[in-house]
Parts: sequence; structure tokens; C-alpha cells
Amino acid sequence: MRIAFYAPLKPPDHPVASGDRTMARLLIAALRRAGHEVDVAATLRSRDGAGDSACQQRVRDIGQRLAARYLRGCAAHPERRPDLWFTYHLYYKAPDWLGPRVADALAIPYVVAEASLAGKRSVGPWAIGHAATLAALRRADAVIGLNSADRDSVLPELAAPAIWHDLPPFLDAAPFAAAAADREAQRETLAAHHGIDRAVPWLVAAAMMREGDKLASYRLLAAALRRNLAMAWHLLVIGDGTARDAVEAEFAPCAGRVAWLGRREGPALAAALAASDLMVWPAINEAYGMALLEGQAAGLPVLAGASGGVAGVVADGITGTLVPPGDVAAFAAALAALLAQPERLRALAAATAQIRAEHDIAAAARRLDAILRDVAGGRRG
Repeated sequence: MRIAFYAPLKPPDHPVASGDRTMARLLIAALRRAGHEVDVAATLRSRDGAGDSACQQRVRDIGQRLAARYLRGCAAHPERRPDLWFTYHLYYKAPDWLGPRVADALAIPYVVAEASLAGKRSVGPWAIGHAATLAALRRADAVIGLNSADRDSVLPELAAPAIWHDLPPFLDAAPFAAAAADREAQRETLAAHHGIDRAVPWLVAAAMMREGDKLASYRLLAAALRRNLAMAWHLLVIGDGTARDAVEAEFAPCAGRVAWLGRREGPALAAALAASDLMVWPAINEAYGMALLEGQAAGLPVLAGASGGVAGVVADGITGTLVPPGDVAAFAAALAALLAQPERLRALAAATAQIRAEHDIAAAARRLDAILRDVAGGRRG
């Protein structure tokens, strides 16, 4: 099939790395792996983080003009006409102003992957975005749930329950598995470059540094580490952003025990993860956490807060430990327990092989292909 792909929150070619951008790229890669032709139909960012209704109206108008332009392009070049429209990540701050209109005009299926609804947003500053998201979901021929926590709010608004399809979050596990196989070399390189003691446990956190939930997670992590200064550990921090100064200030009491690695992608990211011993992330209001999946793919056990769909990517007691979200004391206690039991860490690390198998792109490609072919054939469920 020829698929028109659109990510209203953040386009796949956006210059700033994030879990959302990563998943957009992975979805495109999985669809192509399944044999489909995928074109990015638009790069308009519809996100309004401030709750500015005038801004939402302007973006709506731009989106509708882009939809009209896209339809004119299809009329002028019938070979570019898609067989299906696929929108990734839909919610009240980032509605889809193009897909439903194009799908209606071309009489093609409209598919959404990852969507959430917040009923309290039906009134107030994001009412426009909420209404558009609700209308898009009611128009959808299939909604693919990457975050299990979204199911209860979205399902009642769909045309039929069978429109909902579960799809575990996924990644291309191969580069991370390759880095894990070369763990000692990765560890030696990082130790030499950053002056890290190879004999102590290495913790790693990987996240953007921005105001809001990410900064709150960094703050909780720093507080938990301060409670464990008597134990041996070193923290590697992967990430950067506008809140970097605030993040560094939180870790000031841990001076000399934190290595700031900055932004890392691709092989550099996989290498840093594989060299570590435990991924630590409070995951405050996290959807599911791509970094948590990447860490496990690199052979790392995970200590995280049990927010949103995190339990869907971290097997509590098997590949990691989950604690109540936002609980500093619980996070600090769980960290102390894991650091005191190196054999427990090794057992959790060994179990991460199941994550690579269950959440790999190959399985996702097969699942996506089956869903889209059913939709294109006029069948649901």
C-alpha cells in the first residue's frame, strides 16, 4: 500500500531528538519493512503547549489549507494518491487538522497510532484541540494503542470497540544487542574518557532536559541519589536541553560522581547504555519511555516509576523494578537494594533478552501489516 504518514506533535525529521521522534521514525521503518510505500504527507507541528485558542485556530486554518493543497496534488498526480492515511500521536495539544479531511475526500481509511483523551480538556484553553482529537478518533477506521494506559479513555469514543488494536512499543533491537555484546570495550572507552571507576556500579539516565515532567524526574532522581551517597555508584547522564542548568544544579551534591555525556544517538547511545549496569529513571507522567526500552535492549535492568504504560515495557521483578511514581523514598530504597545485590542486577540483566524479542521491529512490522490490510479490506478487528 501507499501510505501517507503524518506526526502532528513532532515530524520525523525534527532536529531535536526525543522518544516521540524516535517512534515516528520507527513506525515508518516498520511499515516499509512490511513492504509498504510510506510518504511523509506533512510536517506541520500542530502542538500548542500554552493553551492559546487563537494559536490553535491559526494552526487549524493552516492545516486545512495544507489538506486542500495535498488533495490538489493528488488530483494533479494520481500516482501519488495514498491508499491509507496514518497519523501518529494524537492528543488535545497536537490535533490532526489534515488526516480526517484528506481521508474523507479520497474515501480512504484513516488510521491513528497512539492517541489519548482527557475529558477535562473539553472545556477551557485546549477545547479546540480536544474537539478535533475527539472528532478524528470517531472518524478513525483503526486506532493502534502503543500505551496501554490510553485504552480506557479512547475506547468508548470509537465507532466500535474492534477498531482498537494493541501494539507493544518497539525498537530496532539489533544495534543495542550488538553494543551489549561488546560491553567491556564500551565500558573501557567511557571509563578512560570520563575518568570513571570501572569497579563501581554505573547508573545511567537518558532523557531530554526541559521544564515540566522531565525536570521533575531529574529532580526526583537527584534526591534519591543524595539519599544513597554512602553507597558506591557513578551516574552517566545522556541528554541536553533548555533546562540543563537546572538539572546540573540538582546534582551538585553528587559532584565528582556524575558524567555528563550530552546528546547521544545511534551507536553512541547504544554504547553508553551497554557500558552501564542499571538504568534509573523516575518516569514522572511518562507515556511508556522509549529510553527504558532502549536500555533493556542494550542488556540493562531498569529502575523506574510505574507511570502510564511503563509497566508495559519494564517487567517488574523480571527485567527491572518499578516503584510508585513520584515517590522519592521508594525510589531511593529500591536503588539501595539493587546496589547491594549485584547478583540480583545480573539476573535482571540476563532477563532483558525477552524484551529484545517481544519489542523488536520485526514483530511490530508483522502486526502493523496485518492491521492495515484488514482495514484496507474493509474488515475491523
